[in-house]
Amino acid sequence: MLPNSNMVASLADLPFLLMILLLCWRIRDGACCQQAPRVLGLRLENPEGRVYMKERIISAPQGASFKLRLFGSDLNGTWPLVAFAGARPGEDGAEGDAADPCEQDTRRDSSDFEVTGRLMADEEYSGLITVQTRNKTSVSSVASSTGGGYDARPTNHHLCVLINGSWVSVGLDRLQINNDTGQPEDYIPPWGLAVLIVLLIILCGVLRSVNLSLLWLDPLELYVLHSCGSEEDKRAAKRLEPIRRRGNFLVCSLLFLCALGHSVLGVLLYRALGSIVAAVFTSGFLIFLVSELVPHIVCSGYGFQLAPGLTWLAQVCMVLTCPLSCPLGLVLDLALRRDISTCGVRERAMEMIRTNVNDPYSEFVKEEFSRGALRSKTVEDILTPLKDCFMLPSSAVLDFSTMSEIMQSGYTRVPVYEEERSNIVEILYVKDLALVDPDDCTPMTTITKFYNHPLHFVFNDTKLDAMLEEFKKGNSALAIVQKVNNEGEGDPFYEVLGLVTLEDVIEEIIKSEILDESDGYMDMKVKRPLAPLEMSLEPRSVHEEFSLFRLPEGEPKIRTSPQLLLATHRFLSREVEHFSPARVSEKVLFHLLRHPTVNQEVHFDSSNRLSPDHYLYTRNHPVDYFILLLQGRVEVEIGKEGLKFENGAFTYYGVSALTAPSSVHQSPVSAQRRPPGDPFELGDATSPSSYCPDYTVRALTDLQLIRVCVCVRLYFCVCPCAPKHRCAR
Repeated sequence: MLPNSNMVASLADLPFLLMILLLCWRIRDGACCQQAPRVLGLRLENPEGRVYMKERIISAPQGASFKLRLFGSDLNGTWPLVAFAGARPGEDGAEGDAADPCEQDTRRDSSDFEVTGRLMADEEYSGLITVQTRNKTSVSSVASSTGGGYDARPTNHHLCVLINGSWVSVGLDRLQINNDTGQPEDYIPPWGLAVLIVLLIILCGVLRSVNLSLLWLDPLELYVLHSCGSEEDKRAAKRLEPIRRRGNFLVCSLLFLCALGHSVLGVLLYRALGSIVAAVFTSGFLIFLVSELVPHIVCSGYGFQLAPGLTWLAQVCMVLTCPLSCPLGLVLDLALRRDISTCGVRERAMEMIRTNVNDPYSEFVKEEFSRGALRSKTVEDILTPLKDCFMLPSSAVLDFSTMSEIMQSGYTRVPVYEEERSNIVEILYVKDLALVDPDDCTPMTTITKFYNHPLHFVFNDTKLDAMLEEFKKGNSALAIVQKVNNEGEGDPFYEVLGLVTLEDVIEEIIKSEILDESDGYMDMKVKRPLAPLEMSLEPRSVHEEFSLFRLPEGEPKIRTSPQLLLATHRFLSREVEHFSPARVSEKVLFHLLRHPTVNQEVHFDSSNRLSPDHYLYTRNHPVDYFILLLQGRVEVEIGKEGLKFENGAFTYYGVSALTAPSSVHQSPVSAQRRPPGDPFELGDATSPSSYCPDYTVRALTDLQLIRVCVCVRLYFCVCPCAPKHRCAR
């Protein structure tokens, strides 16, 4: 029974043995069927220092360590070893299908590159290996120990792998690795990169500043500065005009150099940082900060001042880029027929303003004005201070003196105050005085209370746009500016600061003073009249000195009223050539008309109409005086025929009596000398010249007239040769 039992036990162990044999066979079959790895390409991974790859050749200095990423199939962690084997040109295995150099141990041992560690297959079709560059001395010693000598000729290094106990070369083509102990051709040390980057950033900023400063003003604006600016502006504009006329050429030159500098800056930053993302963001930030923002800040305030000093740099840039920028600028000139450096939006805006200037309420003008000075300024900025305002007290009387003062002021609206100038209670319009007779001496309050014009008060912080809207409503063209004064211990009160008018708002809009025919010389800063000037002796057609006709205090009243005296003065100076301003100054004529002997009256006696006292002129009777009829009526009889007609006020006679002595017949007694006395005093002596009228003038009513006697002293006091008064003949 024992043998049978042993046989049964052996049969029981048979399946287990079969399983072991099957497993060993599978393992052997798998090892036999293992495919050799295939390398399709490689890449230098994260190079550092002087390690670089160029034209499929990796260069590295002695002692350098770097990583290679291999791409291919069957790259996994089953590789036992990875190595390099060198083959110099002309040796076996160096080219073509010669013997594989990886099979020779001496080639692998004498290679310049040593693989440290195994392949790290971190991806399905790629893996990383670490390579160490050997020193020349170690390579020479290894070569001599293996029986070979060191050769300085370049070596083609093959990538070798150990498969099934044998070394084989992998890859379609044999890979080349050169051991370069020197510097690459484009190698730049770190300090050199830093210097170049700083210089390039500064250069880009300078070029941008040149671009902004030279192109800040259009050619038309430069022409305006050259024509109307200060001497410094004229010199600067003169230097900029020649180069500014070549706008397209200049723009192309500066933009090309700026773009070139930005590109080179990005490349240098990539060389320095070794990362594309870091280089892009760093270059963008530096260009924005140094090459764009800083030049805009500087040129916005000092661009025109810097431009003349940068013209030489712009000319250098134009010369350097002439082969490219000159043809391109010429093409732009011919194609666009305009300067691309000018701002088309600004030109259109100026054109819109010019086309709408006649429409002050156009939407564009209103919007632009409301965004500008009208919204940023208040009435306090443009008001006329209270101390500089022309005002009248409520107790004033509208006589000739007051009304002439109002006329001289040139204002159409006059505030009226009570007790204090800050207490404005009424406003007087000059047009209200049209029917007021100065001789009536009407009280001021009578006129102001009759018309009762409303007062318009505004606060000092009112914006100009709101003030303009109030004026446009037509309620008033003058407003009283006040503020709440809460200083001190008392209760707050309204304090009047001054006056603001529609004219003030318009002047602020147009940035200029408005002068009409009634304005005199004005001080634009404080808005008050300048010191009175000396009276002009030339004829004045705009402004009349009404104060001359005001009756001085303490002087006896003359027969002629101030109004009639003013009318007489104007009539003689404009209608009678001998009293024109070219012959007699206005001041001399004024004193002549006010003299009592010149203003005369003739009382008509109705009971004796033919009384000799009624005759002003008698036919063929010599006379030496000139008469201007102011009031009343006369009868004039002319010639032998005795033609008669009546004349009234402002008719004059005896103009020929005013003729110079040399042109008329002189009396034999003209050489008699009169004693010194009043030149206006008339005597019975014969005048140096006489005139025989051919007509008779007789009074028909009471007369008021001006009688100018051409006696010796009177005539020569008024004539151009008078020494005491300046007259132009």
